[in-house]
Amino acid sequence: MKLPKWTAPYAFGVILSCFMSLIVSGVATINAIGLAPGFFGTWMSSWLSAWLIAAPSVILVAPIVRKLVPRIVES
Repeated sequence: MKLPKWTAPYAFGVILSCFMSLIVSGVATINAIGLAPGFFGTWMSSWLSAWLIAAPSVILVAPIVRKLVPRIVES
């Protein structure tokens, strides 16, 4: 089953924010505690918190960025 076409920008935002927050929270967790015991659990907890902020942020900010980019990039 596929999502309707109108959901594409939202699906993009959710998937992008998932991967981006996963990578960034992993780096931040390594910097904070290193590869200590319990690293994976701490990382996943940090990632979930980050993703809950990142997903709506990406969805809300994306339209602004789409309008801004043509203003700063030559056509």
